[in-house]
Amino acid sequence: QVQLVESGGSLVQAGGSLRLSCAASGSIFAIDSMGWYRQAPGKQRELVARIFSGGLTNYAAFVEGRFTISRDSAKNTLYLQMNRLKPEDTAVYYCNYDTSSRDYWGQGTQVTVSS
Repeated sequence: QVQLVESGGSLVQAGGSLRLSCAASGSIFAIDSMGWYRQAPGKQRELVARIFSGGLTNYAAFVEGRFTISRDSAKNTLYLQMNRLKPEDTAVYYCNYDTSSRDYWGQGTQVTVSS
């Protein structure tokens, strides 16, 4: 059974940094890409960053160079380094694995940025 478990969310002051992790367990085949999404209260879930199987990455416009997505294949872990956090980054952050057969989602980790 595939499971994605996020961690690293916390309360942080504006301008601070956090590193989110997403540990994957189980057998996941044919991964096309892995990504981080977020959902703020009253808003739709939105893409934050994505890394493709070949290593290419893309980021949402609001990231503005502040976040970095990376992966450690040996540890089956996806990361999101977030720097210069803003109050508007407050949201539940979810990791996602997109495979040829289906999507997998974690349960989310709360990031709260105080002003």
